[in-house]
Amino acid sequence: MDQSHGFIEVDLFPEEVDSLDHPYVTSLKEMLEEVALQYHCRLLSLDIDAGTVIFSFDSQELMADILKILKNDE
Repeated sequence: MDQSHGFIEVDLFPEEVDSLDHPYVTSLKEMLEEVALQYHCRLLSLDIDAGTVIFSFDSQELMADILKILKNDE
């Protein structure tokens, strides 16, 4: 059965950061891939739109942990 894991959307960078090739985004991608390895999962998607990062992993546990962290930072 194919499960949807949803997406996390975070305003992370200035609006000028709007390309997957931007150094900020490539660094973030490397970090997200390292976290995925620690959770034995994969980074399924990563996109950027005017500084807003949208990403998804194939681990519900990791997605839940990230949401908890983001909620605590509010």
